[in-house]
Amino acid sequence: MEKFDKLTAIAAPMPLINIDTDMIIPKQFLKTIKRSGLGANLFDEMRFNLDGTEIADFVLNKPAYRSAEIIVAGDNFGCGSSREHAPWALLDFGIRCVVAPSFADIFYNNCFKNGILPITLPQEQIDVLMDDATKGGNARISVDLTDQTISASDGTEFAFEVDAFKKHCLMNGLDDIGLTMEKVASIDTFEAGLAQSRPWL
Repeated sequence: MEKFDKLTAIAAPMPLINIDTDMIIPKQFLKTIKRSGLGANLFDEMRFNLDGTEIADFVLNKPAYRSAEIIVAGDNFGCGSSREHAPWALLDFGIRCVVAPSFADIFYNNCFKNGILPITLPQEQIDVLMDDATKGGNARISVDLTDQTISASDGTEFAFEVDAFKKHCLMNGLDDIGLTMEKVASIDTFEAGLAQSRPWL
């Protein structure tokens, strides 16, 4: 998993509440267990017409936001089913950070396990960042996970809270497998001892 420390990037404004996981990656794209390739269908029903052509006024189809790495969204982002494909699709598209007043719990936790930083802020602070995001490429939002701050393009800075363990994992690029691999020496010692004491197993 890619480490997350600091990010300065274009932020896409999505002032919608209750953006659910089926909106993020519709159910017909859940047949794969690969983490790559899902970005092409991120927000599929909002990005594309039935004939596959782009919906021009959807934010991620606008030239200014095609390379966005941050989304500033409304309340209850990631609600709905618990599909891990949702953060996979966001990450594959290039999104490394989502800022919202609140998140669905399972989606929130899945973000950390897949290299995405979800930031929760009060609505009045979201409003400032949302307004800044509407400036497109002329304004970049900066995120510093070490200091736990997020800054608008004019330097306005907000502090955010994050669980210390989740922060450690994200800053060190540790998903569940990575955390297990940190203990490989202890696991090997245990297995060797078990083989000696219980050779019949």
